[in-house]
Amino acid sequence: MGDWTVLAHRPPPLHKDPSPPLGLAHSRELSATTAAAMRSLLLALALVCGIQAIVVPRTMEDLDLQKVAGTWHSMAMAASDISLLDAETAPLRVYIQELRPTPQDNLEIVLRKWEDGRCAEQKVLAEKTEVPAEFKINYVEENQIFLLDTDYDNYLFFCMENTDAPQQSLMCQCLARTLEVDNEVMEKFNRALKTLPVHMQLLNPTQAEEQCLI
Repeated sequence: MGDWTVLAHRPPPLHKDPSPPLGLAHSRELSATTAAAMRSLLLALALVCGIQAIVVPRTMEDLDLQKVAGTWHSMAMAASDISLLDAETAPLRVYIQELRPTPQDNLEIVLRKWEDGRCAEQKVLAEKTEVPAEFKINYVEENQIFLLDTDYDNYLFFCMENTDAPQQSLMCQCLARTLEVDNEVMEKFNRALKTLPVHMQLLNPTQAEEQCLI
């Protein structure tokens, strides 16, 4: 008999990771890219929302600058950081005396402040912006002033703020044409403070009544 040759057939491997089809690999890469883009978009939206959260709402759409001219008195003060007001010589413990519109539609603010044990008069120029009730200033660290509300004849609410992060601060005052306290106006001022995006601490009214006089 002739010799028999046995041919053994090797079985296919039990576990073989076939390469994914080209289309599937591309789909996975696209999904990863889309997910990364979505994460970036969500982060950007979070940052934008965070910035918008500290934007102070403006309630006055227009302002007749000439009507705010004349004598005013600081009747109440409030700040996001009470250390700006709580001491007699605190940085923003100022007493408004007069508002003077200029021919250029800027606003000169005459105020008084305790310095070196005496009451000193200062003048601050508030420069107009594209928004009638907002002005640029350079006083202490504050760079903007805006009017919240006024009826021109009795009261005026204004705020000064430092918009430069991270040292953002806000100080607001209730001004009156006379030194007579109007409870209705004070309540209106308190309501206006509650519309602001930061917690405002009100200075004791009796302290604000201690007007700085020359």
